[in-house]
Amino acid sequence: MSLPRLRPLRRFTRHLRRSRVSVASAAQETVVWTPAPLVKVSPAAESLFHIAVDVSEAPELASSYTRAGQYLQIRLKDPSIRPAFLAIASPPAIAASEGVFEFLVKSVAGSTAELLCRLTKGEIVDLTPATGKGFDVDQISPPENFPTVLIFATGSGISPIRALIETGFDADKRSDVRLYYGARNLTRMAYQERFNDWRSSGVDIVPVFSQPDIFWLGEKGYVQAAFGRDKRIISPHSTAAVLCGQKQMAEEVSSILVGDGVAIDKILKNF
Repeated sequence: MSLPRLRPLRRFTRHLRRSRVSVASAAQETVVWTPAPLVKVSPAAESLFHIAVDVSEAPELASSYTRAGQYLQIRLKDPSIRPAFLAIASPPAIAASEGVFEFLVKSVAGSTAELLCRLTKGEIVDLTPATGKGFDVDQISPPENFPTVLIFATGSGISPIRALIETGFDADKRSDVRLYYGARNLTRMAYQERFNDWRSSGVDIVPVFSQPDIFWLGEKGYVQAAFGRDKRIISPHSTAAVLCGQKQMAEEVSSILVGDGVAIDKILKNF
């Protein structure tokens, strides 16, 4: 008994693969890139940089940013360099009123981010419109129903958390809002100059250092471990959380929260 010939099927499979590549290529080509000048590149902390882009001449970009936690792609003029995905650090109101997107960028050796951090004021980059679901704070409203909000961020993951805090989510109307903010040490912690304003808005800040100096008396180790020691969840059903940063941290904190009875849909992420 002879086996049926499979060549037509193989030809069809190859054609299907080529079609998928063509569709993917077409999808990439539909990305809209808009040039915009840098208005600020300055150190924010060790290995971290403040970067601001002027989008005042591109109102479609400014209006695309509607919710804290959204992100976009940014690319340099060299087409051989891959675009980088960056969460927007400034609140949407800044984009609307001042025509500026602000970012907190970690300079990683050999990355697009490193090259971006080497640019200077006036140089041109290309941006896509803002995208992503952002932090859906409607899920943790009204504030009287969720008096406890636990926020977790590590490294440059503080970037969209800054946008959330400064956009506002009625923190001052809640009884217990804590930000567990992890970094290697004090020199690696961005936005320290904003802490007083954040506290005034109702957010208690808990810095956590994985490699602190000998004089540090606060929380040590990783964010998830610090929270595990500190939990203080009085009512899981009226507790919400916001997470951004290292994947392992997000997974372990989520596991702790769910294990203590916090509803999974009340744990907000921007991805």
